[in-house]
Amino acid sequence: MDVVVLAGGFGTRLRPWTNSIPKPLLPILDQSMIEHVLNVLPESEVDKVLIAAGYGIDQMRDYFSNIDLPYEVVIVEETEPLGTGGAIANCRPHLSDGTFCVINGDLITSLKVKEMLEFHKENGGLATISLWPVEDPSRFGVADYIGETGKIMRFQEKPPIEEAFSNLINAGTYLLEPEIFDYMPDGRHSMERDVYEKIAENGVLNGFPFEGMFVDAGTPESFVEATQACINSGRFSTGETKDSTWFGNNVVNSGKIISSSVARNSRVGNGTIVENSVILEGVKIGENCSIRNCLIGNNCIIHDGSSLDGLILDHETIVE
Repeated sequence: MDVVVLAGGFGTRLRPWTNSIPKPLLPILDQSMIEHVLNVLPESEVDKVLIAAGYGIDQMRDYFSNIDLPYEVVIVEETEPLGTGGAIANCRPHLSDGTFCVINGDLITSLKVKEMLEFHKENGGLATISLWPVEDPSRFGVADYIGETGKIMRFQEKPPIEEAFSNLINAGTYLLEPEIFDYMPDGRHSMERDVYEKIAENGVLNGFPFEGMFVDAGTPESFVEATQACINSGRFSTGETKDSTWFGNNVVNSGKIISSSVARNSRVGNGTIVENSVILEGVKIGENCSIRNCLIGNNCIIHDGSSLDGLILDHETIVE
């Protein structure tokens, strides 16, 4: 099957990092975010990956031309925001016939796409949506899911909590049949609002609940959470972990690091505490510093005695 990765956003909530690096290429441990997304795909089932992108097109093309993947990768440019549905429709000329997969480009998830594909083929219909349970579904698309049939009978986009059909939300991965395009309007539109609500009424929308982990890595807090999820599930190929922290190659640490990641060629001075933070490559942190709940960009220099909390520090920044 072909796969469409929705990566059209500007990553505004992760600025200033994303002013120079498109969000899909931001590193989580020793791989880019989008590689972590692609790692959930069953390689034996994938022929081609289409990345629907609106920003950093040339950087992404260069990046994927230099890594070895077992399938073709095509960057499909969005010249204007198209919404989830419009982005998928924009990829249509590149899609082969048959079932295809769509996945949000900032998801760190334990979803087993191969099992979802088997269920989709067995249950029939036009679309299958991955589903994840939450306490407060009001910020998400909510499914009225019938476990006995595997069908979603109704679909709500971001309802008030007291009106929500269930606590099962749209978890950002879809399996679709080509006939879905018959239900999609022209131009910018939302799959959730403009397509799924319609086809649910016809009994052709399936749900696939799963367990494990599900993190949308689009905010500073969730980026740290996604990093921790990758540490806990061993999603790295270099470096080592110690006490819930990942250290990349050639890290020199003389401080105390708690629930964080420190990328390669970084240095942490004596008496410094780093907690619940992400430190990218080549960072030099002096002595007796306090770094908490921060994202520290590539090649930053943080001098002795600095105290940072809840900041995104741009690449190459010097903190006196």
